[in-house]
Amino acid sequence: MKKVLATVGIGNATVDTVLASETVRPGETVDAEVRVEGGNAEQEVRHIDLEFETYYHTEDGRREGTVDTARLTDGFTVEPDGSRTIDTAVEIPWGTPLTMGGVDVWLETELDVTGVDPEDKDYLDVQPTDRMQAVFDAAESLGCSLHTAKNEEVPGWGSNRFVQEFEFRPSGGPFRGDLDELELIFDPGPDRLTVRVEVDRRGGLLSEMADTDERKASFTVTTADAGGIERDLRELIERHT
Repeated sequence: MKKVLATVGIGNATVDTVLASETVRPGETVDAEVRVEGGNAEQEVRHIDLEFETYYHTEDGRREGTVDTARLTDGFTVEPDGSRTIDTAVEIPWGTPLTMGGVDVWLETELDVTGVDPEDKDYLDVQPTDRMQAVFDAAESLGCSLHTAKNEEVPGWGSNRFVQEFEFRPSGGPFRGDLDELELIFDPGPDRLTVRVEVDRRGGLLSEMADTDERKASFTVTTADAGGIERDLRELIERHT
């Protein structure tokens, strides 16, 4: 009877992941302990998945999306009232959104067992990498202030189907009066950061309706030199305004 109850979540095993730090950056590795506590009956754990989750916006509303999944271990048996602790190193995916502008990101730990899968949810504080921060600093130096940061559905972008868009608006500086918005999308990696840029020029009603006031380009960042990035970003904006 106890095994039957466990299959519907009553007296089930539980899981709890404890991270060395919940403040992380894309590309980092964080030490963690995954603690499994047995329930009222012996249970076979087929595997443990660590899923990086977030929400993204679509035309139909908000959806939950998986950034990446890592399989932690193969199967094992957890005895009634027994316990097992697995020490691991969690790699923060490069494509993990930053927790800015109300964006939530969490690590979901899931046991694959018969019946109801026990899970644990740990919210993360995802901060910019040094290169990302240098891009933000460069935009601010040009008089552009961050207005929104949100995850948007982009069909065909990749397996995730969404990207994080950072929208800046000029509050001063050389492009005030010429620029409506500056939109940045990061494509990070271990050796470089590709920045996709949409320059929304200030135009009349007809140009806005026809989207002729928008220009798209990209540039690559290999250092965290905000001064050099500011020059590159300035030149790119000037070419498209």
